[in-house]
Order: sequence, then C-alpha cells, then structure tokens
Amino acid sequence: LAVGIILVAINPYKQLPIYGDAIIHAYSGQNMGDMDPHIFAVAEEAYKQMARNNRNQSIIVSGESGAGKTVSARYTMRYFATVSKSSSNAHVEDKVLASNPITEAVGNAKTTRNDNSSRFGKYTEISFDQSYQIIGANMRTYLLEKSRVVFQSENERNYHIFYQLCASAMQPEYEHLKLGRSEENNLLFT
Repeated sequence: LAVGIILVAINPYKQLPIYGDAIIHAYSGQNMGDMDPHIFAVAEEAYKQMARNNRNQSIIVSGESGAGKTVSARYTMRYFATVSKSSSNAHVEDKVLASNPITEAVGNAKTTRNDNSSRFGKYTEISFDQSYQIIGANMRTYLLEKSRVVFQSENERNYHIFYQLCASAMQPEYEHLKLGRSEENNLLFT
C-alpha cells in the first residue's frame, strides 16, 4: 500500500477566491509541487495517475465536524468535471450531494461539541469512461454511531430525524405512526 500526497487544509469559515474556474485551469496539467498546495493539486495528481496508469485512484478527505470535508469533496468533484470536460456532467457534485439533507437528518446529531455533528462516513465513487470523462457517481453512507439510537451522553441528542418525525406527528400522513412528542419517547432525550 502506497500513500501519496497529504494535504492539510483548514476551514476559514468564509469564502475565499481560490476555488474558481481560473484556479482550476491554473492547476490543470501541472505537476505536483509546481504550484502551491491546494485541493486542486491533489485532484490533478489523482486524475493524471488515473489517466497515465489506467488505475483507480482514491482521495481520502478526513477531519473533525466543521472542518470542511463536504466542501473539499465538492471542490474535488467540480475539478474532475471541469478538467475532464464532462459538459453534460459539469454539475456532478450537485447531483451527488443532492441527497445531503436527507443524509444529514438521518446521520447527524447534537453532541457536546457541535449541534449538527456528522455521525456517519461517506464513500463517493466517481466513474469515468475511456476518455476520462465523468459518466456517473455513487455515494454510500455508513452510520458510525448506531449506539446513539438507544443511548446518548448527557447534553447530547439522538439523530435529528427522530425529532423531525415527532415534530411532524400531527400531520395527517404520520398520524398512523403514533409518534407523539419527543419528550414522551424513551429514545429521545431533549
């Protein structure tokens, strides 16, 4: 197992002008180390290695809640869509991340460190054709804290979806579930 480039990125919690199309084109075709460290440099190296060696590549995006993992993954997907000239798939990141609100409701919970902390992992696979243009993507989600369903530490909550369902309990389409208020449910500590 070979480990390649490692990039440490910090979420500035504001928009910076370093992710536009002009920057994508500046990194496209460049060798690693010729330009400043950037998520686009990592994406370019993976793309070149895929095309040069005709082998699958992996980019691991890791970090604490709020570190910017989803945004980094989005920038990487946009980079691939742009450099591969996948015009019909230019918004692949939007398509892949369209399920994000549902995923977050089912997999996010209030913790002592964050009111909307991800308690799941994502594996996103982007498929390319023989011309190295994007032809599709698949995202798998893995729930990491199954124990949270039946137990939460003090000042923490269960997954958001349970509270959202209870908040909708009086809607006609949910009456048959007999959900009641969250305070009445043994699994939901508020």
